[in-house]
Amino acid sequence: VGVEESHQMTIFQIVAAILHLGNVEIQEEREGDACSVSSEDEHLNNFCNLLGVEHSQMQHWLCHRK
Repeated sequence: VGVEESHQMTIFQIVAAILHLGNVEIQEEREGDACSVSSEDEHLNNFCNLLGVEHSQMQHWLCHRK
């Protein structure tokens, strides 16, 4: 396709991270008024590792709007 190998690997990392993010299990709390993500969620861990983002921040911001 004409895409350099280093760029292909970056694209694959991003796609893999997005797929893992889709598998993160978000638990409902307080009858739907709040939610949480387990710190043990392997898909969230993989997502953070692939993109190099801080796990605790991602865990927080997936459940809080601002």
